Parts: sequence; C-alpha cells; structure tokens
Amino acid sequence: MQDISPLIRYFVEQGVSLDTVILLLILPIVVTLIAFFRQVIGIKAFGIYTPALVTFAFLAIPQLRYGVLIFIVVILVGMLMRYALKGLRILYLPRVSITLSVIALTILLLLSFGGTLHRTGLASVSIFPILIMITIVEKFVAAQIEKGNRAAMILAIETLGISWVGYKLASWPLLIQSIVAFPWIILITIPINIFLGKWDGLRLNEYIRFREVLKNLK
Repeated sequence: MQDISPLIRYFVEQGVSLDTVILLLILPIVVTLIAFFRQVIGIKAFGIYTPALVTFAFLAIPQLRYGVLIFIVVILVGMLMRYALKGLRILYLPRVSITLSVIALTILLLLSFGGTLHRTGLASVSIFPILIMITIVEKFVAAQIEKGNRAAMILAIETLGISWVGYKLASWPLLIQSIVAFPWIILITIPINIFLGKWDGLRLNEYIRFREVLKNLK
C-alpha cells in the first residue's frame, strides 16, 4: 500500500502485523455501525459484541458465502438440539455443552464435505472463525428459553444481517485505504456514539410499527 501514515508505519516497525493494525482500527467503525442499527433503526440482534465478532469471523473466512453457510448451520443445529435434548430434562450448562459438541462435529463434516466437492475455501476455514460462530449458540439457546423460538430466530437473522453489512464496510477498499493513510479518522466515531447515546427519538422500526397510531395523531 502507498500513503501509509507514520503512525501505522510505527506500529508495523514494532512488529505488529499490518492486517492486525487495520482490523483494530476498523473495530470502532464496525461497533459504531452496530450501535446505529440498534439506536436509530431498532435492530436489536444479539447485542453489540456478537455481531462485531461475527463480522470479524466473516473477514477471516476466505469467502463470505462460506461464513454465512457456517452461521446458518450453527443456528439450525442449535435449534434442533434444543428440541432433541428437551426430553432429557438436564441442566442448562450440560445441555449447552452437548449442543456445542454436536455442532463442532457437524461443522467438521461440513468442512470435509466441502473438501470432497473441491471447495477448498470451505475446507480450509481456520478454527478461530469457527469457534466464534459456535459461541453464538449459547446466545441463541438463551434467547429461545427467555423469549421463544420466533424471537430467537429474528435475533439470529438480525445478527446475520448486521454482520453482513459490517463485513461489507470492513472490507471496503476505500475505507481501508483511508484508515491506513489517516488513522485519526476513527476518532469521528466518538462524537457519533455520543450523539447515538443521546438519541431519544423513535426508531425507524417503531415508525413502521406504529404508523397507524402516528397517522391518527396528525
């Protein structure tokens, strides 16, 4: 890359990987995006931490479609295992442990199946993004227990959607080049988050949800 900031160059000269520097500088932008989706649009997802993790898991996987596939498989197997273990009446943590074990084996079969089909991008997915995906199951199961299947599935879909947008933003060449040349631009996220933190207006989904009531108030 050309036009590397002296600050970025300093970090690289100290032995920090350029990719690591870029990802850490992109993180404030990604979490600000997630905060915007939550505060202004009204998309809850699984909090702010989980969509951010999934976004970076997508970045670590060779192709986005494989990341989405693994995400969907993890959620579906987690949902099926809840029903399969329901009759055993065992405690929460052992149940989650069994669920994670089955998901791990399922992902292993999926990766080997990808190798059989010569989908090297799928077969070569590293363990770290897979582990990130698998950790979503605990959030999903907890949401199922607290809010029901429909709400848990909506949260999972919202998490996938936000993570997809976050991936597109974080892999945008213009953004990466701008951060490498002017890393200080991430400081803009601070006033943006202060503004979002003071947001007291209706969220976009609330305008849609209560549109009939709002019409009657006019």
